[in-house]
Amino acid sequence: MSIPPTSTSSQAPTATGSTGTMGSCAATGRRRRRPHRLQIHKDIGTKPFALTAGASFLLLLLVWAALSYTEAVNPVFLPKPHEVLAELIHLLGTADYWHHIGVSIFRVTGGFLLACIIGIPLGVLAGTFKYGEAFIEPPMEFIRYMPAVAFIPLIMVWVGIGEWAKIMLIFIGCFFQLVLMVADNVRRVPRDLLQASFTLGASRWKVIETVLLPAIQPQLMHTLRLILGWAWTYLVVAELVAVNSGLGYAIMKAQRYLNTDQIFVGIIVIGLLGLISDRIFAFMNKRFFPWV
Repeated sequence: MSIPPTSTSSQAPTATGSTGTMGSCAATGRRRRRPHRLQIHKDIGTKPFALTAGASFLLLLLVWAALSYTEAVNPVFLPKPHEVLAELIHLLGTADYWHHIGVSIFRVTGGFLLACIIGIPLGVLAGTFKYGEAFIEPPMEFIRYMPAVAFIPLIMVWVGIGEWAKIMLIFIGCFFQLVLMVADNVRRVPRDLLQASFTLGASRWKVIETVLLPAIQPQLMHTLRLILGWAWTYLVVAELVAVNSGLGYAIMKAQRYLNTDQIFVGIIVIGLLGLISDRIFAFMNKRFFPWV
């Protein structure tokens, strides 16, 4: 009895197919695309962030330079960058301009702190208790849509035209928004965290003191950072009220004589002061709440 010869022809395609599959898998692995740079919420690192931010400022400067050096805009209305830089160096070399800066910082700080002292407790009450929300939030929602500048005549009648008038206008610009934003921060605290505290026997005020207030601190710091930015935006409006000092006064005085380079200097200095205060808050937030 003869044994039929074993044919390998039927097995060849299988082996070839298997080898081809493995090869294609390897090729696919080698051709795997790298992650895209523009991933949602992906951290890009400090250096790329700084370079990108610098590029945005450079783009603004280039647009300004192109419009001014080509005189596409009348030089009376748009000074050249080197003229503004020269005027900035000149003004920062005078004691009067530093006095204007100091007065403006005092007014912004005063209005901001007054808004915080009154607004944060009211916001906590509105966010914690429904009766507090019903009593506090409707008036705040109504008044916050009123332009702060519309209160100037009333402020002058109520507190006169001294420093309190400027501080009060900045206060009005910040206060109502602050109350509502703090209340929203309080409502974002997880209910499970509060219920667990009550289950462990903590009293209502103990929960507020030891759980609720610490839980809102990172968000509160971010809220204060935003509100301080708004305080700087109200500075020039506040310094329209019978003043003879401050950056807003310096800007308006330059406007009367069409010294647009000095107007640019005032705007840039206010922007720099606002940026410095913002960076201070950002540093504090990162320093005290690194997990956020």
